[in-house]
Amino acid sequence: MFDVKKQFQETEEKMKKSIEAVRNELAKLRSGRASTSLLDGVKVDYYGTMTPLNQAANVSAPEPRLLTVQPWDKSMLPVIEKAILAANLGLNPANDGTIIRIPIPQLNEERRKELVKLSKKYAEDGRVAVRNIRREANEHIKKAEKDHKISEDDSKHAQEKIQKLTDDYIKKIDEIIVQKEKEIMEV
Repeated sequence: MFDVKKQFQETEEKMKKSIEAVRNELAKLRSGRASTSLLDGVKVDYYGTMTPLNQAANVSAPEPRLLTVQPWDKSMLPVIEKAILAANLGLNPANDGTIIRIPIPQLNEERRKELVKLSKKYAEDGRVAVRNIRREANEHIKKAEKDHKISEDDSKHAQEKIQKLTDDYIKKIDEIIVQKEKEIMEV
């Protein structure tokens, strides 16, 4: 017997992961505001092991245009500073011996437009992923119908339910992208 509920739950779970992937990609995009997620991709050589920065230091945003990085071990300051520069984020860390301060520069209009374009690309990738998940789920349902594991009515009903779920998740992606664009264009 084909379990429509299980198929629906799996589909929703995959769509949630797609939304999370879009959120994570957008979090890495720099807006004019300081966000600790800007440094999420930075890895430091922590005693021979490449470690995410937030596992080797305390990263915080005390002001809208400033990030601070306070390593657990003071000897890591120069290593962390080099890692931030090497990450090519367009940031200039300043080491004062106990803490690294990273001023977040104002974005110019051209860079803002590039970031909006990039954020739209991430959103479109997310929409495509959600649609692929829908297609995959519908294939499973149609196969179950063809194998006479579910009735034609149940198949139609399940596909409609999957379509509604797809519409909901695409709408969520659209809302996330509108918010991110507003954040990027904010001066």
